[in-house]
Amino acid sequence: MLTHFVTYKLRRNLLIGSLAAMLCSTGGVPAAEAAQSSAAPKPQVSPPADAAKAAAASRMQLYQQISATTGIPWFRFAAIDQYERTIAKKGAAAEENSRLTAIAVPPPIWSGPLNPNQQDTSPATIGFFGGLGLDGSGDGIADSSNDADVLYSLARHLLKYGINANDFSIGVWEYYHSGRASQRITQFAKLYEHFGRLDLSGNAFPLPLGTMYSYRSTWGTGRSWGGARIHEGTDLFAPHGLTVRSTCYGLVETKGWNRYGGWRIGIRDIDNRYHYYAHLTGYDKSVSRGDVVIPGQTIGWVGSSGYGNPGTQGKFPPHLHYGIYKDRGMTEWAFDPYPSLKQWEKQEYRALKNKRSK
Repeated sequence: MLTHFVTYKLRRNLLIGSLAAMLCSTGGVPAAEAAQSSAAPKPQVSPPADAAKAAAASRMQLYQQISATTGIPWFRFAAIDQYERTIAKKGAAAEENSRLTAIAVPPPIWSGPLNPNQQDTSPATIGFFGGLGLDGSGDGIADSSNDADVLYSLARHLLKYGINANDFSIGVWEYYHSGRASQRITQFAKLYEHFGRLDLSGNAFPLPLGTMYSYRSTWGTGRSWGGARIHEGTDLFAPHGLTVRSTCYGLVETKGWNRYGGWRIGIRDIDNRYHYYAHLTGYDKSVSRGDVVIPGQTIGWVGSSGYGNPGTQGKFPPHLHYGIYKDRGMTEWAFDPYPSLKQWEKQEYRALKNKRSK
């Protein structure tokens, strides 16, 4: 036991030193101010894309350093951070810009529900009242706005339940007390683990370019079968059997029959958006529920299934119904996918044109 304790303390001290150096370099502690007053020339302002890459690199470094000292894989920290980022309110943008991560621990959880000082930063009194907050940066303060403190505190919470994937899911559920949150974070962790990187941007048009198809904005038009409702998507009319492709990097969340959508498939991307493909005639045999997919990958074929019991076909012309739903934590709502479809179509045409011109 003594050997394990000494090893743990040594690893934690090494982590604190490296985190302090990194936070200084990113402006997270006052030492950054001293660096700015030195004779060294100020760096040039990076374009937004470069700034985003630099921020992602700093987050990855932080995840990996906490991982090195706790044994929890980096992609699990990244998944929690990304989930918080997707459900954050727009009003929290200012605070988010001042931090590397978007994880916000509520004061009662950080300081302890019965702690009379809900802004407490003392690890001793926070621990006395059963709060989550710990010092992860080595400054003697448990600061809920300090990324190192937040990630280290979450890590210690998760380690109470174990180190494997199932233990992680239990620990996440115990923190959020939400099955939806646990599911999303598990999905994001699987995506990050599979690709080994944070950047999972990039999209593809759902139908092969150069083939016969047509579409227009059909968002909000009335539908009567199965009760009065609005059309939550875009219909892309195409020949029966035309290839349907994934529009994103994502995880197959649902697959099977829906009485409205017929043979349908649903894919969750890293931005917590659910991509819905309906009225298919069938699925690609290599795609199963829980599988990871990439933009442009074949997932099925255009059909006319739906509006009835399993197997119902031909009640309308063959087409792909494509919809996007955004999960904000407590609710999930649809938005018009037409602008995104036009953008992806133009981007793919442009990429093909540039490729042919080389």
